[in-house]
Amino acid sequence: MGIEDLIEDLIHEIRGCNKCKLAETRTNALSGEGNLRAKLMLIAQAPGENEDREGRMFIGPSGKVLDEILGIIHIDRKEIYMTNLIKCVLPRNRKPRSEEIETCSRYLDREIEVINPRMLASLGYYATRYVFEKYAIALPSKLEFHGVCGKVLEAGDKEILPLPHPAALLYNSAIKGEMVQDYSKMRIVFTNHMEESD
Repeated sequence: MGIEDLIEDLIHEIRGCNKCKLAETRTNALSGEGNLRAKLMLIAQAPGENEDREGRMFIGPSGKVLDEILGIIHIDRKEIYMTNLIKCVLPRNRKPRSEEIETCSRYLDREIEVINPRMLASLGYYATRYVFEKYAIALPSKLEFHGVCGKVLEAGDKEILPLPHPAALLYNSAIKGEMVQDYSKMRIVFTNHMEESD
């Protein structure tokens, strides 16, 4: 079975999922989207209201911020695969519950397995916490989370890059320079890949 078929099956499964109560309040369950052979996978927390309504990744205010940062660091959306830890919008943008993470992360695990990216860039605390636990990386406390942002960590054949969520810039424009610097580390995966293919 090819990668396209595997992802098509997964998309179908995610869209019809009713394994938790979030199915009752969502409009669309979002599967990931992008380059199925991407070396870089972005993992956010959950879709927002715009994404839930339209059924597409990063199309709201956070998406505009992400597109701007990607433009500055010369990464095209077409080069990457983007997904969420939680596939349904969280009511009133509340924090994900442990049982929701446990149920929904199985879809993310399968996306990682099928896409098999070199680098996982986790956006925000909950996505990072899940990725750290999955790859047995010591988890910083929520207060210390800022200290690991922008640091590339090795985990077997994967590089893990924890990043602040693009939404952080909507609340504090002063961090733009620092955020661009952190996000620019994503370029490493393309440089390494080019060197390996020389």
